[in-house]
Amino acid sequence: MLIDRRLVSHFDWRLAALVVGLALYGILTIYSGNAPSTSAFRRSLPVRQIGWLFLGLAALGGACLVHYRTVYRFAYPIFACCMLSLVAVLVAGRTGLGAQRWIRLGPVSFQPSEFVKLGLILFLARYFDDRRDELDRPRVLLLPAALTLLSTAMVLKQPDLGTAMLLALTGLFVMLLVGLRPRHLLPFAVAGLAAAPLLWVFLKEYQKRRIVTFLNPDMDPLGAGYHVAQSKIAVGSGGILGKGWLAATQSQLNFLPLNHTDFIFAVQAEQWGFLGSLLLLGAYALLILKALQVSRDAKDLFATLVAAGVGGLVLFQVTINVGMVTGLLPVVGVPLPLMSYGGSSLVTTMLALGLILNIHMRRFVY
Repeated sequence: MLIDRRLVSHFDWRLAALVVGLALYGILTIYSGNAPSTSAFRRSLPVRQIGWLFLGLAALGGACLVHYRTVYRFAYPIFACCMLSLVAVLVAGRTGLGAQRWIRLGPVSFQPSEFVKLGLILFLARYFDDRRDELDRPRVLLLPAALTLLSTAMVLKQPDLGTAMLLALTGLFVMLLVGLRPRHLLPFAVAGLAAAPLLWVFLKEYQKRRIVTFLNPDMDPLGAGYHVAQSKIAVGSGGILGKGWLAATQSQLNFLPLNHTDFIFAVQAEQWGFLGSLLLLGAYALLILKALQVSRDAKDLFATLVAAGVGGLVLFQVTINVGMVTGLLPVVGVPLPLMSYGGSSLVTTMLALGLILNIHMRRFVY
C-alpha cells in the first residue's frame, strides 16, 4: 500500500488534465464546425468522438496501471502484432477515400497504422536498451533502420503518406537520441535522393497533385488547391480574437472540407483567432516539454526513449498538421493529436501519453 500511495502522489494530474482538456476541446470544435449541418453523419461526429474519448481514457488508465517494465518485456510482440496488422490491411483492409487503411471488426473500424507509430517507438526503445553497451557501433543501427523503412514502406503502400512520414521521422529521432551521427545519415540521404523518382511513380495521382499544388498554390484553386485555399481563408478570417463560438462560417457553410479531421485547426482558428491558436499551440508545447522532462528524469534507457519518442511524435504531428493547414507544408493527411476526429488516432495518442504518466509515476520506484 505504501507503493500505491507513492504512485498516486507522483501522478501528474496537471498533465492528465491537459490531455483530457485538449480532447474535450477537440470534441467542442468538431461540434461547432458541424452543428448546422443537415447530414445525420456529420451531426453524429461529436457523439462518436465522446465514445472514443471514453475508450481513450480507459487506455490511458490501463497504461498507468501496468509497470512500464512489463511493457518493455512485451515490446517485441507488440511491434510484431502491429506489423502483422499492416499485412492484414494490405490483404483484406477496408477501402475509403481512395486508400486501403482500415480493418473492420464488427461495427467498428480501426486504422492499424496509428498503432504502428507507438509500436515502433516501443520496439526501438527495447532494442537500444538491450544493446546499451553497443551504441557506439554503427552496425547496431542496421536492424532498427531496416524495420523503420519497412514499416514506412508498408504504410506508404496503403497509401498514407502522412503516417509514413511520421514513422520515418520518429524512427530517425529515436536513433539520433542514441548516438546516430550526421555522417551515418549520408548513405540514407543518397539512397533517398536516388529513390525519389521511383517514389514519385508509386504516389497516387491525388498525392502528386497535392505536392505540385503546394509548389504552385494558384495552379488549381478549385481543384487540388481548394482545401488549402479555403483553410487559409478560414484561418485568416479569424483575425486576432476570432469570430466566436459557433461562428466559423467557412466550416458551417461547408466551404472547408474535412473540418473535423485534417483541417480542424482552421475551424478553431476561425472561431478564436490568433490568440486562441497561440494558446492551443502553447498547450501542445507544454505537453511536448513535459514528455521531454519525463525523458530526462527517467531512470533507464527504455523509459528515456519511450518518453522522448512520444514527445517527438506529438511534435511532428502538430508541426505537419498546422503547416499544411496554413499552406506552409503539402497536405499529407496528418491529424491534429487529441483534437481531430478519429478513434484510432485518439486512443493511440492517449495510450502513448499514458505511458509517459506511467514513467513519471515510477521514476523513484524502479
